[in-house]
Amino acid sequence: MTVPTLTTPEATRLADDIRVQIQAAFLGQDDVVENVLAAFLAGGHVLLEGVPGLGKTLLVLAMARAIGGTFSRVQFTPDLMPSDVTGHAMFDQNTSNFRIRKGPVFANLLLADEVNRAPAKTQAALLEVMQEGQVTIEGDAFVLPTPFMTLATQNPIEQEGTYPLPEAQLDRFLLKVRLPYPTQAVEVDIVKSVTMGSLGNRLDVDAVKQVVDIDGARALQQCTANVTVDDRVIEYAVRIGRATRGRQGIAIGAGPRGAIALVRVGRAMALLEGRDFVTPDDIKRASLPALRHRVAVAPELEIEGLDTDDALRGVVDSVEAPRT
Repeated sequence: MTVPTLTTPEATRLADDIRVQIQAAFLGQDDVVENVLAAFLAGGHVLLEGVPGLGKTLLVLAMARAIGGTFSRVQFTPDLMPSDVTGHAMFDQNTSNFRIRKGPVFANLLLADEVNRAPAKTQAALLEVMQEGQVTIEGDAFVLPTPFMTLATQNPIEQEGTYPLPEAQLDRFLLKVRLPYPTQAVEVDIVKSVTMGSLGNRLDVDAVKQVVDIDGARALQQCTANVTVDDRVIEYAVRIGRATRGRQGIAIGAGPRGAIALVRVGRAMALLEGRDFVTPDDIKRASLPALRHRVAVAPELEIEGLDTDDALRGVVDSVEAPRT
């Protein structure tokens, strides 16, 4: 399998074309699209947090169509079994042998809808998938197609019947992206686009055109991985991660994966801006989505009405960026 080589301007142009196509179906929420696209370029996974009805499924469908990839959706429920996600061995009466039935994770983009509705045993089925890019069934390892990306959703306000994601699994997500309510103008456009001449609430991605094929998507990710990062920028990312530890108001700080995430997403941010090098501003832009699920605020901060993002903004502001 030969992956084509892209120059930075070519990769930036393709990435921008993908963004435009996604926005043709997923109206507004430009920051959300940029963060999800950055995570894809960096080869990472995304945890999407937002109330129902904000278009999370539409976002994933539009991205899959734009990159020419396969899409799979799993609705997580309390009775969902790990084998329902990864697959299992089943007995074939015609051949009198066991054969492997691959689960929905064997796709380029996996939407794990309401992932915190399933118990820990089922959530753990995603750990190997997200970290190793493979599934083990009956002792045999099956490699997932590449590129592979998990986009998991969870509801921030509906707590009844949910199982909090363990820290080990949260750490596997490159970014945690929050979907706010759209502005009034955008919401008017959404209502018009959904109701004009259509019946029901079927998700419509007909306006999205394929920009690249799977080989082109791999080339985009490889080009992102080759973006230059100066040692001082890496040190800056590490200092931000370390500054979350032992800081007043933060009960649990980010581990080394936090700094790794900052650098990986910083590369993608640079590519989206048309640069082949990372600046401190790229690291700053990545800091909230890359770290908000890796830290926990102390109770006294919550009493004051502040959240994780407020604490992280204070951390980033306190760490001096390299000037040259």
